[in-house]
Amino acid sequence: MKSIALILALVAVGFTSCNSSDKKAEKGKDKYEQTKESLGDSEKHNPQRFISIEGHDKHNLIGQTVVKGTLTNKASVSSFKDVNIEISFYSKTGTLLEKDQETVYETLAPGDSKNFKTKYFAPKGTDSVSLKVLGARSE
Repeated sequence: MKSIALILALVAVGFTSCNSSDKKAEKGKDKYEQTKESLGDSEKHNPQRFISIEGHDKHNLIGQTVVKGTLTNKASVSSFKDVNIEISFYSKTGTLLEKDQETVYETLAPGDSKNFKTKYFAPKGTDSVSLKVLGARSE
């Protein structure tokens, strides 16, 4: 009789300890999901913080300025598409001559990079071109 009671007590303790470890694992998983969602919201609302742009320009035979660049998504959770960029043309003295906006219709997954190319008839006296990410749509 005592051995049956002892076995039942051990079984009850075993079930209780299994439930508590399951609850801890579930709480840890919930916390991870909440952190992931919070990070995703932050990334979606600030795409210009997570998309970097690099590029260079050259002139073609018909006098156009060809701008080639690379967009990189540094976000860890969010994907972006339809990236809006600003292209600024400067003189030798650093005076802003013109600004144009362009949309790059590509999808950038987390950690992904995409190349783009665009052509402009730059204003007279253009010495350099700068690129800036204005925003993007999140997926």
